[in-house]
Amino acid sequence: MEYNNQTSTDFFLSGLFPPSRTGLFFFILIVLIFQMALFGNLSMIILILVDTHLHTPMYFLLSQLSLMDLNFISTIVPKMAFDYLFGNKTISFIWCGVQSFFFLTLAGGEGLLLASMAYDRYVAICFPLHYPIHMSKRICALMIIGCWTMSSINSCAHTAYVLNISYCPSRTINHFFCDVPAMLTLACMDTWVYEYTVFVSTTLFLVFPFIGIVCSYGRVLFAIYHMRSAEGRKKAYSTCSTHLTVVTFYYAPFAYTYLRPRSFRSPTEDKVLAVFYTILTPMLNPIIYSLRNKEVIGALRRVIQRICSVKM
Repeated sequence: MEYNNQTSTDFFLSGLFPPSRTGLFFFILIVLIFQMALFGNLSMIILILVDTHLHTPMYFLLSQLSLMDLNFISTIVPKMAFDYLFGNKTISFIWCGVQSFFFLTLAGGEGLLLASMAYDRYVAICFPLHYPIHMSKRICALMIIGCWTMSSINSCAHTAYVLNISYCPSRTINHFFCDVPAMLTLACMDTWVYEYTVFVSTTLFLVFPFIGIVCSYGRVLFAIYHMRSAEGRKKAYSTCSTHLTVVTFYYAPFAYTYLRPRSFRSPTEDKVLAVFYTILTPMLNPIIYSLRNKEVIGALRRVIQRICSVKM
């Protein structure tokens, strides 16, 4: 095989939508979802910053989730939209590495952050008297720093590898962003050892946190079951089931994509699954975790009233 180590050579992204009316419909839909995600996540970040009632560990974690989702979808959709509109599907070698770095950092960080949020709810519901001790602002800050730091280190290692392997002359990535498994199919070398490290990383950043989330919510549901108030049980069950649905939307496609051997992967299937965790989840999270929350709605009303009183 002919090797190609020139880092100046561009990659080509195959994209997500075909150049047809159906493709145009889905493109417009994705753009609308992108705008909803921007508005929802920006609103949450601003509300938590300006309203002192939301300066608690739970909402600090929510603000970080919104920040990650905001950066997550912004890393993928603008480039994809530009490629579709202008037909320019090239991406430079370096920018492909940059996109992979941010994608992996945000993906791993969000997986750890969702587990931290589940732990926060577990302590709040199962051990309410010990909540100020187990979830102090210091511990919350350490959790957030840990999520960003661990995911960044993991991302640096993977990005450094994919930028230093030998690629074949064919530079077309069969995906709508620089996804590491899709890039590995273009390698002109044996990558089985690295694929094993991908499996280990996926287990550490997705599988174990997901197991922790399920266990936390299992204990929460058990505590809810023993509540005396039927209305309180109904409300808590509804909230937990909704949260678990969103968490599953995020973790399941990720794990299914990254834990499978290359021989079992389908590029079309990988693209469809990627839509869930790169586009749909960042749009759904502010709705499920935040905008349906009465305290958040109350904070929004206070901010609007404050703005109106200033104008008058």
